Amino acid sequence: MKKLVLLGFITLLTLSQAKMVDAIAIIVEGEPVTTAEIRAVQKQMQISKEQATNLLIQDRLQKSAMKNVNIVETDIDAKIATIAKQNNLTIPKMQKILQEQGTTWSKYRSSVRDAMKKEKFYQEKVVSNISAPDDDELKLFYKNHQEDFSIPSSVSMIEYSAASEESMKTFLQTKNTKEIESHSVEKSTKDLNPALLGSILQTQDGSFTRPFNAGDRYISYKVLSKQGKVSMPYESAKGAVAAKWKQQQQDKALKDYFEKLKTNAEIQILR
Repeated sequence: MKKLVLLGFITLLTLSQAKMVDAIAIIVEGEPVTTAEIRAVQKQMQISKEQATNLLIQDRLQKSAMKNVNIVETDIDAKIATIAKQNNLTIPKMQKILQEQGTTWSKYRSSVRDAMKKEKFYQEKVVSNISAPDDDELKLFYKNHQEDFSIPSSVSMIEYSAASEESMKTFLQTKNTKEIESHSVEKSTKDLNPALLGSILQTQDGSFTRPFNAGDRYISYKVLSKQGKVSMPYESAKGAVAAKWKQQQQDKALKDYFEKLKTNAEIQILR
């Protein structure tokens, strides 16, 4: 059965989700955190009691900070339509699947609303305050994190080619090699163009890359294995460097934001 997934912030288990009755451990800005929730988050995320407690305090601080964040119903409709399309579903089919999973439509809409509120809050309060890095800053980040930007030195594959895009699409769907030419290749990653290299690195061993237009034919590679390890040159890795730098800055900004909120928040430790 298809299970619907809404991407966004990690949602911690709440008391209603955990379906446990337990004592109140902490009150954050008037919102309770129970010992049951702390245990549930510990188990769910395999972390210490202190880490689980801090995550739940942050969760309550986030809810308090988002009280004035509003999402209009038409935006929720549009988001749900996008999720349905990504899952190749109609709205009625989505409703049926959710019902079979034990989730009411109103509860699902509420979860979408909460995720959108979190994303809007995140963009307005965190991301908007991060300045874009200059090239020198990215180069320094690359130098200090080169281990994160290493790739296989070579890759073994089978190259499949077809005279038309339709023939290639048919092959990838059916694996029927009629009208398809193939041969084994081993390529050094330093000799691959960035687009092909990116596609190969994202393809799991045993799987096929998306088809490429090579001018007189269409090509797809079945990735067999990746060998060795080599650092990517800065210019080739620049996009990945910028993305990792941005993620690190966002994580730090989010942590700093909630540490500041925590300092000024009303938090009662009961047990």
